[in-house]
Amino acid sequence: MSIVLSGIRPTGNLHLGNYFGALKNFKKMQHENECYFFIADYHSLTTHPTPDDLHGNVRQVLIEYLAAGIDPETATLYIQSDLPETAELYLLFNMNAYKGELERVTTFKDKARKQPDNVNAGLLTYPSLMAADILIHRAHKVPVGKDQEQHLEMTRTFAKRFNRLYKVDFFPEPVAYNFGEELIKIPGLDGSGKMSKSDDENSAIFLADEPKVISKKVMKAVTDAGPTKMNSPKSEPVENLFSLMKAVSEPETVQYFNDLYNKCEIRYGDLKKKLAEDIITFIEPIRERIKEISANDAYIKKVVKMGKEKAHISGSKTIKEVREIIGFREFN
Repeated sequence: MSIVLSGIRPTGNLHLGNYFGALKNFKKMQHENECYFFIADYHSLTTHPTPDDLHGNVRQVLIEYLAAGIDPETATLYIQSDLPETAELYLLFNMNAYKGELERVTTFKDKARKQPDNVNAGLLTYPSLMAADILIHRAHKVPVGKDQEQHLEMTRTFAKRFNRLYKVDFFPEPVAYNFGEELIKIPGLDGSGKMSKSDDENSAIFLADEPKVISKKVMKAVTDAGPTKMNSPKSEPVENLFSLMKAVSEPETVQYFNDLYNKCEIRYGDLKKKLAEDIITFIEPIRERIKEISANDAYIKKVVKMGKEKAHISGSKTIKEVREIIGFREFN
């Protein structure tokens, strides 16, 4: 049986990039596979060790997962720290993880440069925890972005190493899962790169943003001076706006503005106004669902309890077998 697992760190609201990069596909995927989705609160501490409101952040991400279409009855949706078996497997993997290989991980080197005063052990051993997240459910497939491919390779390394050291065929070697289609990269509004909550918040459109906020952000989006000759290539900031439009607007709308651009007749103000309207229309059902779920504490508690119980069934079975393989035994 194919098992797919993915997590999002609770360090801010989810945005359009999260939706098109993962959540939209999760909604479909949960009916085709045995899926585990989790909120990675442990992981968030590697970069935000003293969060102002960790509980509130977790709650908000949980709500937005649900509003985006994750069905807790169909998939297993849980909070990472509600499954202590993950922490135990993380510890056991660290016993066979080597300092040199962890220091060579690209994301560790990048983060260490960006936060030189917070190069903690959790940051170094991030691949071990990610491997534990995946292998605690013995997952076969994992939806990951380009920036996580090296971590998935490390997960395969930990799985193979465990199997070799203990002479078993226990952990599968999970592979990347791209939902069977070309992934959409949602750019930010700052003129370059992908949409990210870690950059300027005005560059990202969040699922909970009010219409006025969306309009203000889009109208401030970076463009250029405009085309100077027919059918000229688009600059990166302008191409980004068209990429966003392709994600949320009707094909006829995209074609209309594309034709205007190629004829050097485009007015970026008109393009932005229409783009903002279409983003608001697209997000509106999700935003209303966010409000509805936010007001229902009983439902939120039910989802958390259900996810914890379902994840524990899988995680406790894995840890029980891992302990037996390694040689931990009770004294009778």
